[in-house]
Amino acid sequence: MSRDLFIEIDHCRYSKHDHPVNGDVTLTRKINDDRIVSILCDGLGSGMEANVLATFTASMGIEYMEENLSINRTAELIMDALPLCPSRKISYSTFTIADVDRNCQLRVIEHGNPPFFVFRNDKPLNVENHELYRPRWQNRKLHYAQFTVAIGDRIILISDGVTQSGTGSKRLPMGYGNEQTMQFISQTIMSQPDISAGELSRKICDIALFNDCFYAGDDITCTVIYLRKPRICRILTGPPLDQKRDQDFSDLLRNWRGHCAVCGGTTANIIERELNKKSTVNLDSIDEVVPATSTMEGIDLVTEGCITLSHCARLLESKVTDIKKKNGAVLLRDLLLSSDIIEFYVGTRINQAHQDPDLPIELDIRRNTIKNIRSILEKEYLKETSLRYF
Repeated sequence: MSRDLFIEIDHCRYSKHDHPVNGDVTLTRKINDDRIVSILCDGLGSGMEANVLATFTASMGIEYMEENLSINRTAELIMDALPLCPSRKISYSTFTIADVDRNCQLRVIEHGNPPFFVFRNDKPLNVENHELYRPRWQNRKLHYAQFTVAIGDRIILISDGVTQSGTGSKRLPMGYGNEQTMQFISQTIMSQPDISAGELSRKICDIALFNDCFYAGDDITCTVIYLRKPRICRILTGPPLDQKRDQDFSDLLRNWRGHCAVCGGTTANIIERELNKKSTVNLDSIDEVVPATSTMEGIDLVTEGCITLSHCARLLESKVTDIKKKNGAVLLRDLLLSSDIIEFYVGTRINQAHQDPDLPIELDIRRNTIKNIRSILEKEYLKETSLRYF
């Protein structure tokens, strides 16, 4: 993606009450590094059977899009493959496919789901839809839209668990509906103009759950695609192989205006010396597993090296979020996830305290840990990363 544009995507979902398995499925994939595709599918009914149907539909859509089929052709193939429920005469799964590229071209095609929304600032935009129909689909239809979005726009996909929430209640006898959903989104963005994709999706699902008196009458799902300027973070870890490069290494943070972290005691000492800064240990961050963090002027986070990085990798992989104790690994994880483009600068001098210096360079603990973190960030969180060795 362009350094002027980052596409942030996140989703939230709640299962129908008394159903441990969610019948809605979302899949997101980066394609050829210049497009992102997100699919939201709602399987017929609830529970395991609905989940299987939705997973089948979403997986088929992602695979076709990765083969560079057009979004229209992908949707047509899905429609041809989707069985029709004999009693209700509807598809066994509804779906919405959103495809956005680095040139801000948005293509959305949907069948059966509530219409998607595009918000510019806190105002919904009118997007023209085109209807697609084939006789073999037995009165089922597709709706297709193509639109040029801009930095700051949000594309919002929802399942009918949002719009139908509260149905039958005294306050919402006909359900929440599209209009009230849009009003809620508008008010939320107005009060929090920089709200993240994840937080906005959670708030939309929360209001639907509230409408159902916290006893969801259907699976509730929301996906938010947020186009914005990227947040860049620099991570410096490990001393350079040649001590003569300590100054060049430190200069990466001298006038840096983005977020940054220094991981490793020796690395922190180099930054202190070369940039004439002082660090202070945070006594309240002492942890039985992860070494304490430090504070240094102009640096967001200063941590120990290999142990903290390894624990951070495990946190990223597990996707555990409800951690109350904020040790160095948790704080580093939070910093990485709040950033969009992460630049890793890794010193290649092997720390003899951690490893036999005679072992091959590929086996260095620090570098292998960074490679693992990069892989998780790119594959699981769709972050953009770069790596440079010193």
